[in-house]
Amino acid sequence: MKYKKFNTIALPNRTWPNNEITEAPVWCSVDLRDGNQALIKPMSLEKKVRFFNLLVEIGFKEIEIGFPSASEVEYEFTRHLIENDLIPDDVSIQILTQAREHLIKKSAEALRGAKNIIVHLYNPTSTMQREIVYDKSQDEIVDIALNGVKWIKDYFKDFGKENDGSLRFEYSPESFTQTELDYAVNISNAVIEAWNPQGDEKMILNLPSTVESATPNIYADQIEYMSTNIVRRENVLISVHAHNDRGCAVASTELGLMAGADRVEGTLLGNGERTGNVDIVTVGLNMYTQVVDPKLDFSDVDKIVEVVEASNEIKTHIRHPYVGDLVYTAFSGSHQDAIKKGMAQQEEGSVWYVPYLPIDPKDVGRNYESIIQVNSQSGKGGVAYILSSVFGYQIPKQMEAHVGKVIQEVSDKHDGVVSEAMIGQKFEEVFMNTTQHFTVDNLRVEMQEGEVTVEGDFVAGEQKKHAVQNAQGIIEAVSLVFNGMGVNFDVVDYAEHTLGEGKEAQAIAYFGIKIGDELFYGAGTGKNISYASINGLVAALNRSFETK
Repeated sequence: MKYKKFNTIALPNRTWPNNEITEAPVWCSVDLRDGNQALIKPMSLEKKVRFFNLLVEIGFKEIEIGFPSASEVEYEFTRHLIENDLIPDDVSIQILTQAREHLIKKSAEALRGAKNIIVHLYNPTSTMQREIVYDKSQDEIVDIALNGVKWIKDYFKDFGKENDGSLRFEYSPESFTQTELDYAVNISNAVIEAWNPQGDEKMILNLPSTVESATPNIYADQIEYMSTNIVRRENVLISVHAHNDRGCAVASTELGLMAGADRVEGTLLGNGERTGNVDIVTVGLNMYTQVVDPKLDFSDVDKIVEVVEASNEIKTHIRHPYVGDLVYTAFSGSHQDAIKKGMAQQEEGSVWYVPYLPIDPKDVGRNYESIIQVNSQSGKGGVAYILSSVFGYQIPKQMEAHVGKVIQEVSDKHDGVVSEAMIGQKFEEVFMNTTQHFTVDNLRVEMQEGEVTVEGDFVAGEQKKHAVQNAQGIIEAVSLVFNGMGVNFDVVDYAEHTLGEGKEAQAIAYFGIKIGDELFYGAGTGKNISYASINGLVAALNRSFETK
């Protein structure tokens, strides 16, 4: 076999499967370091500053800004933030460094004058790294980590004295998920003891899935094992940092939190090495839909997408959870019908309960205009929803199939999405106020003692007739005139409502008429319901002629 199966974890008393995520973790964005180093074209200083400001605006209190000892560009960005006072007092900037003395010394120089910092030390610990890259024993790898701790203590010993700043320490056994668990515990405990967190101090132990190599439940087992076996657990925040090599970074992060993690490192929309880091937007909004406040502001995801795309020069997939262009859009007829019914029943302030929409689009700054789009896969429900939500036409239930068929023909011809404007235009052209073959002109209506008199010029195909007709109602009178001209039909469906508001409001009426065994629909508008009804009936008659 070319590949080796990942070992399972012997954890017979695991508790994480019964746990729930009940509160937000500490969030740390690594966009400006892990994300930036994965870009074909790393961010400019201006892009980094814009991205940093976005992270602050969203609500991140811990932001990894780079690897200042690795390059002059990273160093200058760190100094730019500090010297231009761009870091709020309640935000800690985090920098990454290897366990090498000259790099730690340079990091200390880069951070001078900062108020709240996290120094993130890492060294690889997996068997693969030890054997292939470093050719060192387990003990020698431990020594590398402990030397790093010593140098950080030496070079940062005076940090914060001049401005009452705070220094926190983070350690990552890089490639943790590919490291023997007992050895991961041993090296982590050695580092914890060497740092020696006191009182309320919380050292951060970051346990990265540097290369995702097993299912999320294995990662959860690893996190729970570490959480229950490290020393001074009360002085340690366990952090997860999941990559997406197997496509499971979100699930790994969520199960890691259930297994005892206190903190999450990730990026906005998941940029990062290879297949990326965990997407904090997805994890946070998953929490939001489960009644857990993520403590981050995702009320304008389009702004997040705009800044991230401009900074990373990577287009967001149209199906990306919560933020993609089409994630709140249905094309399928059955989906559209379910959404239409759900939206009609959804009451303001009530629990969100709409099929196929796990979150209210308005909660992330989207609207309802694009949740239903019509193409060749769509049905009558989607068309009816657009006519109602965009144009205000509340067509009767039985009329939906007739309108849907017409729009379906348009979609087939265009071989794609039919725009809202085109749907409205086609509905009005085919069904509303039509006069091709049947008309009523010069109309005069009188009502007296419960009886209606209708007078006008009637046209039915080639026939023209000036008629005066008495009846119990306007529609009955008009129908009798057309009956006398040889046009026989029964009115079997009728609906009306006001179109618009205020002085400009019009009435609209919908008619379903039956001629023989066939049903035809039309709609009419007018200054009042009487004129709208006549126009609607005439439109239905015209539709019957058009479909012959």
